[in-house]
Amino acid sequence: MKVAILRFWLRRYHRCCNGRFHGCFKCGFTIVELLIVVVIIAIAAMISIPMMSSAGTIQVHSAANMIAADLEYAKSMAITRQQNYSVSFDSNNDSYEVQDVNGVVILHPVSKRPYRIDFPDDDRLKQVGIDEPPLMVTFDSLGSPSTGGVVGLSIKGSGGGTIVQVMIEPVTGFVSVSE
Repeated sequence: MKVAILRFWLRRYHRCCNGRFHGCFKCGFTIVELLIVVVIIAIAAMISIPMMSSAGTIQVHSAANMIAADLEYAKSMAITRQQNYSVSFDSNNDSYEVQDVNGVVILHPVSKRPYRIDFPDDDRLKQVGIDEPPLMVTFDSLGSPSTGGVVGLSIKGSGGGTIVQVMIEPVTGFVSVSE
């Protein structure tokens, strides 16, 4: 393939300039070739700019989605088992855990380890801090939370404040993520 490309350009050079480079004005690029290159560079730039967002922002969004999923899991467990399940947040340690009606941390359904998420211990979420958590959200057998609230997440040490909020509606238990 590389040899074919080299032959193409050598033939073009030979036809265009008869082997001479100096003084030949026909040996440049056409405007169409230049426009194609500019368009390709512009498309590559448009694709790469969103990918250059900071790792901390991506981690905060991932943590928000994880918290929303875990709140939904606690709510569904409360409905299916007909007993209270809670999600307890600890903003001092940037962690949370899912507990049963007795306050015991339940086992994670996949890893079979205690359902405790510590952001500093997880390489994927090290830069995430919990700002404004409710101390505990308890879902009853109907899936209604004891209290509504907002869990604010930010990048640690950025000083920029909350980036993403996970909101729990007080009556319905509807969980949503907003920026």
